[in-house]
Amino acid sequence: MKRFLLFAFLGVMILQEAVGQDTVKLSLQECVKIALENNLLVKRSVYNVENFRINMLQAKGAFLPTLSAGPGLGRNYGRSINPVTNSFIDKTTRTINVFGQSSWTLFNGLRNQNTFRQSQRDLVASNLDLEKTKNDVILNVVTYYTNVILNKELFENAKFQLNSSQQQLIKIKIQVEAGALSRSNELNQEATVASNETNLINQENNLNLSILQLKQAMQVPASDLFDIVIPQIPMEDLIIEQTPEDIYKISLQTLPQVKSALLKVESAELALMAARGSYYPRVTLTGTATSNYSSASDPQLKGFAPDGSFNLKQIGYVGTTSDPVFAQVPNTVPVYEIYNPQNQLKNNLYKQLSLGVTIPILNGFQTRTNVQRAIISQELADITVKETENTLRQSIETAYNNAVAGAKTYTAALRQVNASEEAYRMTKQRFDNGASSFVELQISSNDLFSAKSSLSRAKFNFLFSKKILDFYQGKQIEF
Repeated sequence: MKRFLLFAFLGVMILQEAVGQDTVKLSLQECVKIALENNLLVKRSVYNVENFRINMLQAKGAFLPTLSAGPGLGRNYGRSINPVTNSFIDKTTRTINVFGQSSWTLFNGLRNQNTFRQSQRDLVASNLDLEKTKNDVILNVVTYYTNVILNKELFENAKFQLNSSQQQLIKIKIQVEAGALSRSNELNQEATVASNETNLINQENNLNLSILQLKQAMQVPASDLFDIVIPQIPMEDLIIEQTPEDIYKISLQTLPQVKSALLKVESAELALMAARGSYYPRVTLTGTATSNYSSASDPQLKGFAPDGSFNLKQIGYVGTTSDPVFAQVPNTVPVYEIYNPQNQLKNNLYKQLSLGVTIPILNGFQTRTNVQRAIISQELADITVKETENTLRQSIETAYNNAVAGAKTYTAALRQVNASEEAYRMTKQRFDNGASSFVELQISSNDLFSAKSSLSRAKFNFLFSKKILDFYQGKQIEF
């Protein structure tokens, strides 16, 4: 079992060194940038913003008049009416109809105004929701990034402990061969080395898991090879000057989720006002223009014109003899005017301008139910504000308590490390001189390793909680 663990550890170390040669080291800011670019919730929020932008454009367009126009072509067969003479005809005709209509809503209970104001607030709220989504992604990445740093430090502690136990094993073997120590000391130390190897492998697994979680938070494949930059993180002041209430008041002014919730309350109020606008009459100004053409009226008699020939025609009688009197009269033909489509459309043009008032009397309770839904939506928006504030307050209080507890734990762990280091130094010196047993040395070594691990955890727990409190105050998280 010892050999298996040793070979597994050596394999992990060799693989780590081989991979490390080709991996890229990413800083916290770079990890956050990649996560924001890949996160699907962020992309969804971006499209949600665009959707509300389109809604606002539509609400703005409601103030403009509507305008529609179009032609129509037809062919009539059989008995119909000549649109020019209003007489019945019985032949195939061609028709052209054109129309244009414009309508402008002058008043509809201020529905358009309130809807537009509502769309403005919805757009701003959607941008704040996008910012909140990005903040969630950032906090998630920071959490896993911090876990990687902590696990790297714990891994280094485990590696140091293993190396120390291996060096101690070499010394014990020399003493056993010289007859200064019994064989049992060597066997006990070999068991300790094997235990430290197992502990190192466990820490390696924890480190790999934390790196995997960071990759998942960044939404990159697990096969992507990269490592993180280990920043120099100085221990900050253990005193937190602001109270949870002070931090909460600042967060109300800085965090987007609170602003978004308040804007959605205003949006719900405007939606209610717009719904109530349906109770009021609607005043509309409408203009219409139509015209038509029919081939039934194409030829129109304009008059008669001589065709160049003459005929003899009796024009009277001789008064004394009653003999007829003849004269040459020119022959005439009818002259028709072509009534073309352009002239017909011009002459048949019809225009109308009207001012209409629509008074709502009964529409199946649609307006009433819409108003009731709007009232419920307003109440739900008020509840959402309270939920957001309560969640924020609880998160701040939790982070504050974690930071205070972390500071106390760090102080105690630091004293424990100092005492354990001194105790280990003295125990090792006594063991080397034969004044202390192997068991005492092993207990002292384990106490030192446990104290260092506790110190690392306390340090990062405090730092992370402190960064979270800074984040709630609108400060950027940086290491």
